[in-house]
Amino acid sequence: MIQSDELSDDLIKSSKKVAVVDDEPDILELVVINLKKAGYVTNGFENGNKLLKYLKNNKPDLVILDLMLPDIDGNEICKYMKQKKEYSQIPIIMLTAKSEETDKVLGLELGADDYITKPFSIREFLARVKAVIRRGEPLVESDVVKLGDDFFMDIQKFEVIVKNEKVNLTTTEFKILQLLTSRKGWVFTREQILNHIDLSNKGVLDRTVDVHIKNLRDKLGPAGKYIKNIRGVGYKIED
Repeated sequence: MIQSDELSDDLIKSSKKVAVVDDEPDILELVVINLKKAGYVTNGFENGNKLLKYLKNNKPDLVILDLMLPDIDGNEICKYMKQKKEYSQIPIIMLTAKSEETDKVLGLELGADDYITKPFSIREFLARVKAVIRRGEPLVESDVVKLGDDFFMDIQKFEVIVKNEKVNLTTTEFKILQLLTSRKGWVFTREQILNHIDLSNKGVLDRTVDVHIKNLRDKLGPAGKYIKNIRGVGYKIED
């Protein structure tokens, strides 16, 4: 049974749109109702095809995606969304009964921003929804970062250019890159990186950071060389 904790009165109301996919009617209803109570504009779907049809004309601020769906595997939907330019920056929270580390790592490698296992507390669930959406909010400060002759990052525009080509990053990947570039040559621990992306103290594995860094390096291509691993400590970025 899912633990239905009493919702906090201080949850920040929002006009953010959330799409939820789960083939279990009771869980889908519970999640949708509580998201709406928290102020989110919420749409629920019982299979993957209905979500994909919805995405053609809508861009939610977050997708909550069950893995074990009757028509399309949730990991395949995640992979598809992250490969599509129009969907790649939509945050995804995996929601599943699978709790093995390998399942979590696979989801993160495919680009998921967080991973929640069933059963879960509604209070924690809403807190993590809020944290993931907050990561995707536009940054107000204007800043430009350059590395070598091939890397350009505009913080305000949420844009990364490598060799004159725009790189599509997830919000989590962008936040990590923003942190690393905020102090060139400074070594950030995995804990500091998890704090920056609002995943500390949630039982998240240090391996999560390594997965995101690997994805970053892969997407940055030749500019991935600027991200350095300091064994036993963490990561830094430098020319």
